[in-house]
Amino acid sequence: MHEMSIALSIVEAVGSRADAEGASRVSSIELVVGKLSGIEPESLRFCFSAASKGTVAEDAELSIEVREGTGRCMECTKEFPVSFYFAECPGCGSLRVSILSGEEFLIQSMTIEEEGD
Repeated sequence: MHEMSIALSIVEAVGSRADAEGASRVSSIELVVGKLSGIEPESLRFCFSAASKGTVAEDAELSIEVREGTGRCMECTKEFPVSFYFAECPGCGSLRVSILSGEEFLIQSMTIEEEGD
């Protein structure tokens, strides 16, 4: 379950940023996770809940935007949805497809609170 190591990395990243900003608490975190990234959003939620215990991110609301996969045919330039890395162009049948989106994984934003907020 690599989601636990990802959750620990998220907690570390937002904790470092919160420390740098002088924040006492992280109240929300927004992530972008592509369907082709190999990350299961529900597993990540579960792992984040465990990984954030006792940190500034404990009880933070975790919002995950799941991005669909999109590919572009390198033969006819048609763009289309993909759910796997090996896709066939629905326009010309070519297997030469470039992935445009769906591999993303990033911390989009976080909301921090200073002491006394």
